[in-house]
Amino acid sequence: MSGRAQLMWDEAVTGYDFGRDHPMDPVRLALTRRLVDAFGLDKDLDVVAAKPAGDSTLRLVHREDYVEAVKAASADPDSADGSYGLGTTDDPAFAGMHEVSALIAGQSVGAAEAVWSGDVLHAVNFSGGLHHAMPGSASGFCVYNDASLAIARLLELGAERVAYVDVDVHHGDGVQAAFWEDPRVLTISLHEHPRTLFPQTGWPEETGGGAGEGAAVNVALPAGTGDAGWLRAFHAVVPELIADFRPQVLVSQHGADTHFEDPLAHLAVSLDAQRAVQVACHELAHEYADGKWVALGGGGYAVVEVVPRSWTHLVAIAAGREILPEAMIPAGWRQEVFARTRELGPQRMTDGRWPVGYADWESGYDPADRLDQAVLAARRAVFPLRGLLA
Repeated sequence: MSGRAQLMWDEAVTGYDFGRDHPMDPVRLALTRRLVDAFGLDKDLDVVAAKPAGDSTLRLVHREDYVEAVKAASADPDSADGSYGLGTTDDPAFAGMHEVSALIAGQSVGAAEAVWSGDVLHAVNFSGGLHHAMPGSASGFCVYNDASLAIARLLELGAERVAYVDVDVHHGDGVQAAFWEDPRVLTISLHEHPRTLFPQTGWPEETGGGAGEGAAVNVALPAGTGDAGWLRAFHAVVPELIADFRPQVLVSQHGADTHFEDPLAHLAVSLDAQRAVQVACHELAHEYADGKWVALGGGGYAVVEVVPRSWTHLVAIAAGREILPEAMIPAGWRQEVFARTRELGPQRMTDGRWPVGYADWESGYDPADRLDQAVLAARRAVFPLRGLLA
């Protein structure tokens, strides 16, 4: 197995563009790619463009009638009337939508194939992580669910245990739905509580169905949760479940919208805590999955200040060349930011909170604390189903 990491990238993914006033601005992808290059990370990994996902691959997760509806809306955006979730405020139809959505999905599927085959140890597709798309509909800025497709391809190739860890601020509902009854896939989502945020799912009581009961885990965090609480919740739930499940591959989704500057949500997490969880996922992959790690992007709507830095840290961790939080950002990148956006880019790869601290769950918990209540609810709902102590 190669020890090198692979970055999945095709410049055409920046064509995933819902329009000028839409929060999902593709400049976030372009600026991330340029920041990766500005730090010279290209020398430490292989940059690969995979083929778009074909119809047979898309149908591993998506219904045939939905794929045809996407193609029709892609060819004639004005025909999209809201059916199949296409032509809505969240998911406006645009010309070429099918092609670029399939391209993004292809990068995640290609990442999964490369990791499973042993060609590389880690693979990153930060244009992916479109975790809201359902088998038969678009949802939440997501047309094709590349995360689910990557997992489905791993299963098709023979994987018997795949763990999916989603730390986007929004519940990973589409991935949970795709594998609701499949015990081969453990889905873990840490997200803002559904009472206060789209998609209003991800309650701790959602634990999977049929043979998959106990294979869906949801940690619903109170609005306002900051670094210490977020890291406490992650470490109180994720490592123990991963250790028990022993996945053959870890797939993780790193939406940057948990950040305190994100305009669409209400958590208060810093870039430094996001980096800490990226490091933790990398370590979990090595400890329990022989290092096999597929890392995806996701949400994130502070498109200059947060997303490029967060995902560049992710790429650097996968490449084995971590960027120090206090590192200065190259001036050339900041000049490009201003040229593209007329905004002043950040100067350092930190929010000034490194190292981030938190209290271990083993040190005790407070049943009156809202964060600890969220952790307890998740553990009590799922851990006994998996033979673990809640």
